[in-house]
Amino acid sequence: MASLLEDIKKQSEWTVKAFEVDGYKLDYSIHSLIEIDRFFQKNVVNGKPKKGGRLIKDLGGIIFSISSYIAETIIQNVPKSELITNDDDPDGEINFTVKLPNGVYFFPAQRVMKRFKNGLEDAIYPYAYELTKPYVLNIFDQTFWEIGKEIEVKEKSKPWWRF
Repeated sequence: MASLLEDIKKQSEWTVKAFEVDGYKLDYSIHSLIEIDRFFQKNVVNGKPKKGGRLIKDLGGIIFSISSYIAETIIQNVPKSELITNDDDPDGEINFTVKLPNGVYFFPAQRVMKRFKNGLEDAIYPYAYELTKPYVLNIFDQTFWEIGKEIEVKEKSKPWWRF
């Protein structure tokens, strides 16, 4: 049986390949986290998986995989950051943390669940950008703000007077 640390590495790599199938480019850069937000924007409506979207099956597994990618991205970009797991924790897949050199702890899975539930107000990219800003020389990518405009959710609905 693999350790949680090994599972995170494996699922991170799986996420890169799975997202590539849909045309998302994940390259372990902080900037690539915009693609994660774009994915959620396209596949979630009001905190629920969109009908026919990628999150309709195995939601928990996909959230773990995306969280793994986010953790690995931060680890690869922030020197001396550390992934902390506990194989004895029955909720280890949602409780694993990334410890930054300044002592800040980041909970990737819990952040992904907030993003899923609350939408862009709990976006991944701006949060990760702020966390890593002291360590990574990146300028905030303003194209992030276009995500909400790129994907307009058009749910078919009938007027209230029609049945």
